[in-house]
Amino acid sequence: MKGLDSYLNDHLAGSVSALQMIAHWAHVQKGKPLGGFFAEIKTEIEADQDTLHDVMRSLGVQESKARQAGAWAAEKVGRAGSMIAGDEPGSLGLVLTLEGLMMAIVGKNLLWRALAAAKLPQPNGYDFEELERRAEQQIERIEAERIRAVQHAFAGATGL
Repeated sequence: MKGLDSYLNDHLAGSVSALQMIAHWAHVQKGKPLGGFFAEIKTEIEADQDTLHDVMRSLGVQESKARQAGAWAAEKVGRAGSMIAGDEPGSLGLVLTLEGLMMAIVGKNLLWRALAAAKLPQPNGYDFEELERRAEQQIERIEAERIRAVQHAFAGATGL
């Protein structure tokens, strides 16, 4: 079960990093349309993280605080790069953040799909297919925002 422990802890660490990134943008964009978008996504990902915590507990998997701390630190380094690129709408920083968030949500989608395929004992009746559908909806919403951000960030670009 060591492989499963590592797998679940890696995904938990990824959720820690994603939530830190989202919290920053929700704060920076508070009161603006993107602030609402980030606040909504944050609430959904927190619920998904709670589900992952429950799954880990039900399977007897210990949380790795070291991995979570590493993910927290890695997000801070990544955020520095996106802040250099700009943390306002129309900036490359927003494009990079949305792409990073997209990768995190795709990873979460694959997590739910893997857990459904593994046919693990589900004492709490987790509906991994429904969790997968929710992740797919999040991907669609993030992609729509990413395309808008790309259009703004690259408007007027020449030499392409």
